[in-house]
Amino acid sequence: MVAGDVGAVILAGGSGTRFWPASRAARPKQLLPLTSEVPLLLETAERVLPIVGGWPGIFVAGGRRTEEATRALLANLPSANLLVEPAARNTAPCIAWATAVAARQNPDRVLIVLPSDHHVGDVPGFRRALSTAIDAARGGDIVTIGIRPTRPETGFGYIELIDSAEADPRGARIAQRFVEKPDVKTAEAFVAGGRHVWNAGMFIFRARDMLDAVRRHLPDVAAMLDRFDEAARSGNEKEAVESFFSQMPSVSIDVGVMEKLDRIAVVPADFGWSDVGSWQAAWELASKRSADNAGSADLLAVDAARNHVVDATTTGRKKLVAMVGVSDLVLVETDDAVLVVPRERAQDVRLVIEELKKHRPDLL
Repeated sequence: MVAGDVGAVILAGGSGTRFWPASRAARPKQLLPLTSEVPLLLETAERVLPIVGGWPGIFVAGGRRTEEATRALLANLPSANLLVEPAARNTAPCIAWATAVAARQNPDRVLIVLPSDHHVGDVPGFRRALSTAIDAARGGDIVTIGIRPTRPETGFGYIELIDSAEADPRGARIAQRFVEKPDVKTAEAFVAGGRHVWNAGMFIFRARDMLDAVRRHLPDVAAMLDRFDEAARSGNEKEAVESFFSQMPSVSIDVGVMEKLDRIAVVPADFGWSDVGSWQAAWELASKRSADNAGSADLLAVDAARNHVVDATTTGRKKLVAMVGVSDLVLVETDDAVLVVPRERAQDVRLVIEELKKHRPDLL
């Protein structure tokens, strides 16, 4: 591939409250090393570097509160390629702005939009799926990657595919419809039927094609992009974004654009994907020690198994954590907080967040 022909937009604006106390507003999930020793955001960028021809081909969109930490983590990212949103407006304005910025260099550039906080176990398989998607996007399609479901998951959105006989000749399938998070019975039917894939929030398209779709379906966003383009020509884009970005509608790319398209290509794939949605998921993906204990802490386990123990302190002096006769726990220590929860209730960290909002907002 020719350098500049393909680029990547990494969405890094999430808050990641399910990983409290390690994740905070200024240090959200994507900045944490949850599945390896490398933070998720850096892992995401490194997975696509060979495809986009190096760091100049990567754009990262995130919020002001994480700007300094993101720049420090991605030291090789060109300064202008970090797009700082002054307000959170969901994914459609964010993706549209990043697409407009990339289109100024090459409107025919194929862009790969990726969440910053997901895990990929099979990187070569991931790159093969992207290659198929890029080929379809060069032909004019707006493409998404669909993950073949491994369980009747009710927490994900699904994409229903049309009959395989109508598959795109480039190797992609065609979407029939998007389906929001189903109940258990419906999810079981989706998995058994073989026509549904998980919507993992990955999109591939030529810049000009996405901008055309935004103009058709989100005219208010398109009008703002015109204002940003005009400001960029006079060197004042930063000021224009600061003044007007928050005026765009808060809408996801799925609802604002994808669900309204007449045709969406889908590349079904299976490359060890996880959205790393909880401490339970982090334990499942982590390298295990004896008795299936995992985590970054210095752990002494006596008759203790399947625990996830994380030292997220910043002092550089790790404590020894001794566990005796306990199993299936998550224990996370930071400089100012400790979390202890059964792994099976890891999603209930959200209940802690609700209490902190009322009583200890300084710890969020």
